[in-house]
Amino acid sequence: MTSETTTEKCVDIVKCNEKTDQTDIEYYNKAASYWENVTPTIDGMLGGFAQISHIDIEGSSKLLKLLFKDEDGPGKVRALDCGAGIGRITKHLLSKYFQTVDLVEQDEHFLVKAKEYLAGVSSVGNLYCAGLQNFKFPQNTYDVIWFQWVLGHLTDEHLVELLDRCKSALVTRGVIVVKENVTSSGKVEKDEEDSSVTRPPKLLKDLFDKANLYILKEFKQNKFPKDIYQVQMFVLRQKPSA
Repeated sequence: MTSETTTEKCVDIVKCNEKTDQTDIEYYNKAASYWENVTPTIDGMLGGFAQISHIDIEGSSKLLKLLFKDEDGPGKVRALDCGAGIGRITKHLLSKYFQTVDLVEQDEHFLVKAKEYLAGVSSVGNLYCAGLQNFKFPQNTYDVIWFQWVLGHLTDEHLVELLDRCKSALVTRGVIVVKENVTSSGKVEKDEEDSSVTRPPKLLKDLFDKANLYILKEFKQNKFPKDIYQVQMFVLRQKPSA
């Protein structure tokens, strides 16, 4: 009886409308317009590659299990799903490991769908409607902050600022996980349709360094089709004070 009551809880969407300097630009507005017209389904979230979802979740799950085995690994109290879409990662991954999972997503119609898609998932916490370039993280809150297939929508400068803001949102032993497409050409490759970029691993690592983060672990996602971008996973922590 108690379990039923918990899973039926009402989750409101928290709108964060404030925009920071230099974020009301065509690069972000064009991306927002693109996603407004994407169907709120798994296939829509994955750009027509719904068939890779279970392989993706499997690889991410292995990563989390490795982290939790570490003596200095993160806790399992609260996680944040960034660029969450309809909540695919929350439902199939993060909710399996954390007591509470918050979501942040800029497109409100995805969050409306997420409330339906995540019905019955008792660990769902807050649903924040905000672009990551503008999101103000709750302080000292999260064991894991998870970014996947979203950071290509940020400029280099705003990506560094975002990661820098993340650090104060982590609790002791907390980590940032970045799971993104990477190029093999060594160059940044642009997608004009959805207003995003795919970066080479070296550039991502340089941006992590600028945000004063070091790479705790790094893995390649295996078993993906060969005709799509390679996907790399990075586990990040703040560099120790000198």
